Amino acid sequence: MLKEHPALRSLIGRNPYTFLFILFLVTWQIGLASLLRDQAWWLCLLCAYGIGAFANHGLYVLIHECAHNLVFSSKRLNLLAAIFADLPNTVPGAISFRRYHLKHHASQGDHEGDADLPSYWEARLIGNSMLRKTLWLILFPFFQALRPPRIRQIKIISKWTMINMIIVLSFDLFVYFYIGPMAYLYLLLSLFFSIGLHPLGARWIQEHYLVDPPQETYSYYGPLNVLAFNVGYHNEHHDLPSVPWNRLPHIRKLAPAWYNSLTYHTSWTKLLIKFIRDGDLSLFSRALRQ
Repeated sequence: MLKEHPALRSLIGRNPYTFLFILFLVTWQIGLASLLRDQAWWLCLLCAYGIGAFANHGLYVLIHECAHNLVFSSKRLNLLAAIFADLPNTVPGAISFRRYHLKHHASQGDHEGDADLPSYWEARLIGNSMLRKTLWLILFPFFQALRPPRIRQIKIISKWTMINMIIVLSFDLFVYFYIGPMAYLYLLLSLFFSIGLHPLGARWIQEHYLVDPPQETYSYYGPLNVLAFNVGYHNEHHDLPSVPWNRLPHIRKLAPAWYNSLTYHTSWTKLLIKFIRDGDLSLFSRALRQ
């Protein structure tokens, strides 16, 4: 592809302005959480679903940028930026995500090396049931947290994961005791909606679930890419993971023949409904390799 379209090389690089978006979203979430401190739980829930989920999801995407060192040239600065972006997420995961996600790129489809794959027990438990698939999406953060122990090539605990844990959990205590329980509830609900039972949660289905086998990686070219920092351009990202989020659409523009012939999604909402209702789609709908 690079030989056919040498201009693609010009897209590779970093975007330090990404940190401004991290700063804005962290400030936004803390500010909105503060405004909700004295409100009813149901208002926190509605705000989390309609607003907070998009902010937290955006922060997860920007943590992903930090994981690929696409913000700063210094690895340490990318690690610190990722931890800062992790503050409103309530559950510390930025550093662990970095380690397991980079392994996902190197070992895609290998059950022993790719934590993006559901565990066998997880897939058997959920099966093809609409109800259990719905519950799986609601509890997705829990299921995701149970996968890393099977990836024995990576130590779960490191110096940076401990730093991440101490900083984020300390921030959780600050929010709960000094801003208020409702503020913490808003942030916690924003976390669950951002990667769970929400149109944004369909992103996890979109990326590698086999809706048109044998193709195993899919892009999303819908309007929510505007709020999701182009994370839908997933085939493009896997092909050129050193291209920052703002330049991903240019990959398809410069090399359309490589992407327009592939199956892609245009609606996360439709995909979410399809995944829940379609008996042929389950957690086993993933490509595996040795």
